Amino acid sequence: MRYWLMKSEPDEVSFDDVLAAPAQTLAWFGVRNYQARNFMRDAMSVGDGILFYHSSCAVPGVAGIAEVASSPYPDATQFDAASHYHDPKATLEQPRWISVDVRAIEAGRYLPLAEMRSIPALEDMVLLQKGSRLSISPVTQAQWNTVVALLKEGKR
Repeated sequence: MRYWLMKSEPDEVSFDDVLAAPAQTLAWFGVRNYQARNFMRDAMSVGDGILFYHSSCAVPGVAGIAEVASSPYPDATQFDAASHYHDPKATLEQPRWISVDVRAIEAGRYLPLAEMRSIPALEDMVLLQKGSRLSISPVTQAQWNTVVALLKEGKR
């Protein structure tokens, strides 16, 4: 089992949106970075743990715990000319971008980025490294355990 941090802009898809979805599951779409795509395509497996992170918002932070709920498949938005995520170079025969389904597991409390930066056990986390902008990054088991324990303190 592996662990991941996956960033989403909450005005596009929030953790509450996933909790409200049928079977608490939504497609993770719109990734347009090759390294993040490769993580989904080559390294993620059904059941892997996800720290669902809200980015590009007033208070960025981890909003909940989720899991990978499907094998990788072509991201449909790459073929939709009306989509912000359309890629004219992608074809049905040779898709360029990948999606996986994500299932919400538990909300917990909101864990702000500022608090994460103050926790010595997280100092090596990819998210906290200078210049890190990846929408998907690996998380070690120790980092996962630390964040999950913090999320469970004072659950909402």
